[in-house]
Amino acid sequence: MKDKSQTEYSFRAKWEAFRDFQSSGIESFDQDTLNWILTRNGFNSLDEFSQFLKQFPVVLDAGCGNGRVLRLIADLLNPEQQLFGIDIAAAEIARENLRSQPNVIVEQADLLDFQSLESVCRPDFIYCQEVLHHTSSPHTSFENLVRLLNTNGEIAIYVYKQKAPIREFTDDYVRDQIVGLNHKEATELMSQFAELGRVLSSLELEVDIPEVSLLGIKAGRYDIQRFIYHHFMKCYWNSDLSKPENTMINYDWYHPSLCSRHTLTEVQYWFESNDLQILHRYEDEYGITMRGVKGR
Repeated sequence: MKDKSQTEYSFRAKWEAFRDFQSSGIESFDQDTLNWILTRNGFNSLDEFSQFLKQFPVVLDAGCGNGRVLRLIADLLNPEQQLFGIDIAAAEIARENLRSQPNVIVEQADLLDFQSLESVCRPDFIYCQEVLHHTSSPHTSFENLVRLLNTNGEIAIYVYKQKAPIREFTDDYVRDQIVGLNHKEATELMSQFAELGRVLSSLELEVDIPEVSLLGIKAGRYDIQRFIYHHFMKCYWNSDLSKPENTMINYDWYHPSLCSRHTLTEVQYWFESNDLQILHRYEDEYGITMRGVKGR
């Protein structure tokens, strides 16, 4: 059953176990993760991202987790800019991780509760990525953020996309099997997924795959680990991270009961129905990134 309290528990337990994960600013990010954040948002470098952010007096990271991206953004802002973070499950952890940043304020807030959002700030730019799909109503959560945004402000979101049919089946099956487990029990099972990812990655094998249209498989040359990952099951592995960190990322996908997936058409409708002009859109194997401006 899709359960808000279970999802909050899942993320609270995750961040309690990995309080310091990538929380020390730019230097704490591995290059693959950093490149993924930049690329999906349309930036070629940290300098480009920094120049973009510096036009906004007030910036909000909506759903900041342990504050890892919040701290990254803080490193890119001017001292006179104000940066806010909100999270429903890990605000205290993020607040502790950001305690040395004088222009950062972290509060607990629920994206589905507009009054709790309104009491935090009125932002000029909202960064809300890897978050909306973990709420019971992603569209309503998005609309609340748009209401919060100042006129001429911008919002950039990232949500999970619908994937190949066997991958979708596997995701739902695995989630149903572990959703009732506690963090320790679920982590033990997810370590097997990380280990499979490690073994497949270590093969360093590329294969030529023919099109199988009914299964959403496009013809092309694939790294074997990514072929399995994209079409059959999430078995994340990043050699720059530790085994527990890789396990945590697989847990992050499979354990929260609230985990919706979306289409590009659907996300575009969210923006257009809220009178946002779309400035940037990006779709990869994993999700949809979109940025728009309000009232221009």
